[in-house]
Amino acid sequence: MPVAPVPYLHLAGTARDALAFYAGVFGGRALVHTLADFNRTDGPADAIAHGQLIDGPVALFAADAVADEPSVLGEGWMLSLLGTADPDTMRAWFAALADGGTVLDDLQRRPWGAFDGRVVDRFGLQWLIGFEGD
Repeated sequence: MPVAPVPYLHLAGTARDALAFYAGVFGGRALVHTLADFNRTDGPADAIAHGQLIDGPVALFAADAVADEPSVLGEGWMLSLLGTADPDTMRAWFAALADGGTVLDDLQRRPWGAFDGRVVDRFGLQWLIGFEGD
């Protein structure tokens, strides 16, 4: 079985909302643990120390950036879901990620025959969604 990296996002106080949003987009559910759950005192007790999507097709971890930790959002990178589901599911994911976000490049057929598009979701993450066929 191939091993693939799983994104671990440090977000500026939005980890709980982001994980709930991604669970709504992709399915599954968000499992979160607060700083208080882990007996940590380096930030607000209700801040997310560790969270993850479970029971769904997309793996993702997230936590709230606390103290001097930087948020991971920035330029030069994106998350990609290329050929990971059937075309109808991919279209639905693109539309859901675009809700409250910004479409950078519409999901459309490309000259080579595949479909793809880019969107920045409401939490500032850029996604590349693509698939073959109709």
